[in-house]
Amino acid sequence: MKIKIKPSLLAASVILACTPAIAKITDSTFPLQNGDPLVAEQWHLQNIGQTGFSQSAGTSGNDLDIDFTHLMGIKGRGITVSVIDSGVEIDHPDLRANVVAGSLNLGDGSDYPQDNNGHGTSVAGLIAATEANGLGGRGVAPHANIVGFNYLPNQTVGNWLVSHGLSEDFRQLDRFTDPRVFNQSYGSTPATPVVHNYVLNPWQELQDDVYRYITEESHWGRGSVYVKSAGNSFGTYNAYYQGVPILVLPYENNQFFNNQGLPFHNANIAPDNNNHWNLVVSALDAHGKLTSYSSVGSNVFVAAPGGEFGEAAPAMVTIDLQGCEAGSNVAGEHGNALHGGSELDPNCDYTGTMNGTSSAAPNTSGAIANIMSANHALDARAIRHILAQTARKTDENHPGVDLTFENADGELVTYNAIPSWQRNAAGYNFHQFYGFGAVDVDDAVYKALFTPVTPLPEQVITPWQTQIADSEIPDASLTGATSTLAFEQDVTVEAVQVKLNIDHTRLRDLAIELISPSGTRSVLMSARTGWLGTTEGGYTDTLMLSNHFYGESAQGEWQLNVIDTDKGNSFTVGFNASIGLVGFNRNNNAENGVLKDWSLRVIGH
Repeated sequence: MKIKIKPSLLAASVILACTPAIAKITDSTFPLQNGDPLVAEQWHLQNIGQTGFSQSAGTSGNDLDIDFTHLMGIKGRGITVSVIDSGVEIDHPDLRANVVAGSLNLGDGSDYPQDNNGHGTSVAGLIAATEANGLGGRGVAPHANIVGFNYLPNQTVGNWLVSHGLSEDFRQLDRFTDPRVFNQSYGSTPATPVVHNYVLNPWQELQDDVYRYITEESHWGRGSVYVKSAGNSFGTYNAYYQGVPILVLPYENNQFFNNQGLPFHNANIAPDNNNHWNLVVSALDAHGKLTSYSSVGSNVFVAAPGGEFGEAAPAMVTIDLQGCEAGSNVAGEHGNALHGGSELDPNCDYTGTMNGTSSAAPNTSGAIANIMSANHALDARAIRHILAQTARKTDENHPGVDLTFENADGELVTYNAIPSWQRNAAGYNFHQFYGFGAVDVDDAVYKALFTPVTPLPEQVITPWQTQIADSEIPDASLTGATSTLAFEQDVTVEAVQVKLNIDHTRLRDLAIELISPSGTRSVLMSARTGWLGTTEGGYTDTLMLSNHFYGESAQGEWQLNVIDTDKGNSFTVGFNASIGLVGFNRNNNAENGVLKDWSLRVIGH
């Protein structure tokens, strides 16, 4: 593959954040301690209702379901995971045994990826903290290899390429220590829609090319898996207004933070979340429900433990920067009982407050390392396929979200803005919050070990097919604009991407849904998404992705619906202490919007 970097590229800007079920091993047989004093509080490994040093307990059984896998000795051996983050303290006593050559300090060129934040070190600990050494806890894949990159404080195009696999160290793509899993516990939160256009943004094309190349062609064609955190912006997010940092939040019916249960920032907005090559993960709390912060969307593939904040409710127990003067665990009183120099951790080398989809991603990366080590022949698509097949329903009775609003005629109407759990035409369960469900390591490993795995047929990515619509979007009406597209190729869906061109001056009003030929309805963009400004014309070649149609036939008529759900009763607020409150999108759109055109392509076989 030849990849050419154009001189005009600027530094990237990224912001930190079916098989039969195996009987659950009983609590008494699972080696909770196993020589590691903190593992008993690592509820994500085995949840028996412990607190994780917080002030409340979780609910038993809501974990990664990893008992069988670890008792079988399947712990990631031979699989290298790359931690692309703030850096990794590779000499941490509970990590260094699993560190292999390949780490890089992207600031000074040394092989020590200095971590001045602690975020990346905690991520690495969740993946592969050493087991049975009498220290701390252990990782999801405690025999996996680790390499680290301090990319977040050193964001350039060249450093992105190096850290994401296209470096001199990894270019040969045939060494056993090359990463087969890339963990990306970071993300962006665009405040306005992103244009997906390779001509205008060659950096976007370069990223997609690298993701595809490493995913498909590394490791003798078995490929690597890129794991990506969904984001932490369910209720609020941070942005800039006239160069000033602001907290962005919803406002409706004279109430701040009122978004009627809908996500305020959809995970399908960020380009690195809707490119298909990234396996996007949302976060679960210790009760198996969506965390208070986790971004969600139709692009979420699976959910994994992320935890809350570690004081009122459990977060993650994992590695921290060494010493009581660095990282999250520092000297002094704290609402988490592990922190401040406790009897179990007198040197403050561990933390009980790591959380976010930043934690859900490495828990998934560790799970994937275990699956790969159970069967090294599996390629990257087979790993994704197994995860989709074995993920389990979590928060099974979640009702979805109904949005009640006053229509243009002054009547109260209700729109099912986010469906409850749905079973698509191919038999896969899916939820906007959880993707195919919670990662189930035991079921996935069982499938990898004992079920004949027939390689998926060769992957195809269909050309974009465009449909002109020129359909008016009625204001505050369930009628919406509807357009259909006849898709003739006989393709089994793995994912679907849509590009949209919509004229509308209040995009927060719009819900966008795609219905497959089989009748499955997927919400690509939920209403009440909190954009800044007037969004100047609406969506222009804006890309969205859905995993909801996995396994269905793409052949037939697809339908796109765009529904305006507000006549001006809600808006977006920004806050900064120095400038106070700033309102955005306060006035309803003066004219009806227009669905101009849309394009669809299928990734499948």
